[in-house]
Amino acid sequence: MSDKAALIKEMLDMQAQFTADEQAGKFNAEDYYIGEGKAYREKYQELADKVREVASAEANFWK
Repeated sequence: MSDKAALIKEMLDMQAQFTADEQAGKFNAEDYYIGEGKAYREKYQELADKVREVASAEANFWK
């Protein structure tokens, strides 16, 4: 599995867990923005940034 595919898989796994937790009522809006969810959002953004960097490198292979 490529690095990009592994990152995307991790993001999809995070989304699935987030959705399950949300539907189970395990957090509220405050938790999402300043509580436990803050770490989730930061990690997800970090992964998204890495995917963008890898995709940009693949698209600009001539550089």
